[in-house]
Amino acid sequence: MNKAPYVPKMRLYREWLREHRGLEFADYEALWRWSVTDLEGFWSSIWEYDEFESPTPYERVLAEPRMPGARWFVGAQVNYAQRVLRHVARAHAAGHPAIVAENEQGEVREIGWPELQRQVASMALSLRELGVERGDRVAAYLPNVPETIVAFLACASLGAIWSVCAPDMGTQAVADRFRQIEPKVLLAADGVHYAGRPQDRSEIAAQLREALPSVQRLVLLRSPFAARRLPADLDFARALARDDEAVARFVPEWLPFDHPLWIVYSSGTTGLPKALVHGHGGILLTAAANNKHGDLGASYEPNSFGERFHWYSSTGWVMWNSQVSGLLNGTTICLYDGSPGGSKERPDWTVLWRFAARHGVTYFGAGAAFYANCMKAGVDLASCGDLSRVRALGSTGSPLSEEVQRWGSAQFERLGTPDIWWSNISGGTDFCGAFVGGHRELPQTPGRMQCRYLGAAVEAWSEAGEPVMDEVGELVCTRPIPSMPLYFWGDEGRKRYLSSYFDVFPGVWRHGDWLRIFPDGSCVIYGRSDATINRHGLRLGTSEIYAAVEALPEVLDSMVIDLEYLGRPSWMALFVVLRPGHTLDAALEARIADAIKTAVSPRFVPDQIFEAPEIPRTLSGKKQEVPIKKLFLGHPVEKVVNRDAMANPQCLAWYQALARKRQAA
Repeated sequence: MNKAPYVPKMRLYREWLREHRGLEFADYEALWRWSVTDLEGFWSSIWEYDEFESPTPYERVLAEPRMPGARWFVGAQVNYAQRVLRHVARAHAAGHPAIVAENEQGEVREIGWPELQRQVASMALSLRELGVERGDRVAAYLPNVPETIVAFLACASLGAIWSVCAPDMGTQAVADRFRQIEPKVLLAADGVHYAGRPQDRSEIAAQLREALPSVQRLVLLRSPFAARRLPADLDFARALARDDEAVARFVPEWLPFDHPLWIVYSSGTTGLPKALVHGHGGILLTAAANNKHGDLGASYEPNSFGERFHWYSSTGWVMWNSQVSGLLNGTTICLYDGSPGGSKERPDWTVLWRFAARHGVTYFGAGAAFYANCMKAGVDLASCGDLSRVRALGSTGSPLSEEVQRWGSAQFERLGTPDIWWSNISGGTDFCGAFVGGHRELPQTPGRMQCRYLGAAVEAWSEAGEPVMDEVGELVCTRPIPSMPLYFWGDEGRKRYLSSYFDVFPGVWRHGDWLRIFPDGSCVIYGRSDATINRHGLRLGTSEIYAAVEALPEVLDSMVIDLEYLGRPSWMALFVVLRPGHTLDAALEARIADAIKTAVSPRFVPDQIFEAPEIPRTLSGKKQEVPIKKLFLGHPVEKVVNRDAMANPQCLAWYQALARKRQAA
C-alpha cells in the first residue's frame, strides 16, 4: 500500500482558513498581507487552528497594538511544558521517542514520552523542594544534553524563569549575564567532552557560584571529565530519579499568557549583554505560526509519521530553543552533543551527516557556516550512510551563499533526492522567531529566503525611513509580534529596550540587518548593519571583547569589526593601540587571544590582530566600528564617515591603506 502524498503545513492551514473563516487568497503574497494587517484575525486563527487551551477565555487578541508594550491574549492562561506534554499518549502509542541523543563517545540515549513526563515532574518537584517558586530565576550552565531540556521544562512547569549559557563560555561572560537576573538556583555541569577532548568545568562552576551571591542552591550535572568533585546541594541524577505518587499527580501550572518563560541574551555594542525576557504565550503562538513555514510535523500523525528533527546547536544559541520547540509539535528531536567538525587534530565534517543517517533524521538544520565548511572540506554525502529520509535542510545564523546551496542540492540529487527543500531562515535571539524564511510550495532560488513570514510585517527601509523594493535597506518590522520581548530585565523605564530597537525609527522595530526584498517576495540578508559581532550565528557585543582585551596592561585601546557578509566567511579583525614601549609580537597576540578565550569564548578569538596608531572615535568619544567595517567592505571613505564629526580624522588614512591592501589580497 502506497503512502499518501505529503501535504505541507501551509497548505493545510490555508484549507482550514477557507473552511472555517471563509478566507481565500490568490497567492502567498495576499495571505501574508492579510496576516500583517488583520493582526487580531490572523493570530486568533493560529490559536484556533493549533487548538490552544486555556482554563479561562481571552478577552481580546491584541489589547494594545503598539511597540514596545503590545498586550496579547489578555486573560488567557498557558504553559510551555503543558503544550509539550499534551503529546505523551499519542506519541507513545505510535512508538516514537521524545528525544534521541548522542555524544562524541558514541553513547546513544532514547527518552520516551512517558519517561520525559516523569523526569520533568521529578525535576520540578526537586526544584520546588529547593525553594523555587513562580517567578524565581533558575540559571543553567549546561551542554546540549537531555538533562538540560528536562530542567528547562521543569522550570516552565512551575512558572520559574529559565536562563542558560553554554559551557564554552568563560566565567566572566557567564557571570555578566546571570548576575543581572539574580538567580536563586544554579544548574551546572562539572565537565564536558568537545572536539575530541575532555574539558573540566568544575572550576568555572565553583567560580560562578562565588560570583552569583543570589544563588542559594547548586544542582550539579556530574561527568567523568571534572578535575575535582564539587560539593552540591543536589545531583541531577537524584533530581531526576523520583517515581512516586507525587510525580504521577504532577501537572504544569496554568500561567498568565505573558508570564516570563526564559531570559536570553543579545549583546549590543555598549554595556552588559541585554537580558531579554520572553513570555510563555508569545513564544508558543509565534512558534505555532512559524511552523507553517518550518513545516515540521508530529511524529505520530500519518502525514508526517516518523518525523525526526535535528538542528545542530549549542545551548548558547537561540537555535537550541528552536530544537526544543520541536517537542511542541509532537516531533522526535535528535540532539548531538559535541563538535560538528571533529577535532583540530582530526577535522571531520561528516560527523553530523553520519549522526543523521544513523538516527533517521528527516529535517536537518545547521548554521550556514556548517554547510560552507562541508563544501570546502570536499564532503561526499554518499559516504555518510543512508540519508534518504532527509526531506528538508534548515540554514540560519549567517547568510547562505548561492554556491553553497547549489553544492548541497547537487549532493542530495546524487543521493536520489532531486528536490531537496532548503528552509533558509533569518530571525534572532531578540524575539526568538524568524522574520523571513522558507515556504514548502514556493519556488526556490539558491542563496535566497523564499518569503517574509506570516505575521511579520517586515520591510526594507532607506535611511529616510521609506520602504524600498529590490534594494538593500534596513530590516524593520512595522507591527508587533507576540514573541517580541516583554522587557529587558532590570531596564528602568524601558530605556535600553527603546534604544536597542526603536532609536532610529520610533515605534518601528529596527533589527540591525541589511535586507533586500525582491519583486517575487524572496529575500536576502546581507549581514549586520550595526557593529554587533555575528560569529556563525552567535551574536556578541563588542563591549565584551573590549573589556577582556583592554584589561591587559599593554593595551590602551581597541576596536573589533566582523566582515561577515553575504557569501563571505566571517572574518574578525581586532585593532589595538598599545602603551609606549610595547609592540604586537607573537607573545602579546597569544595573551590577547587567551584573554578573549577565558573571558568570553574561543569562538570570538579574532582572525587577525593589528597594531593601530589610534582608534577612530566621534567627537563624543564613540568608537566608529560601523564606518570602519563599511570601509573594509569596499565602500568609499567619504560615503561612510563624516570627518567633521570625528575627534581624530587623521587616523583614517591608516585604515584606508589597510582596507585597500586587504581588498587587493
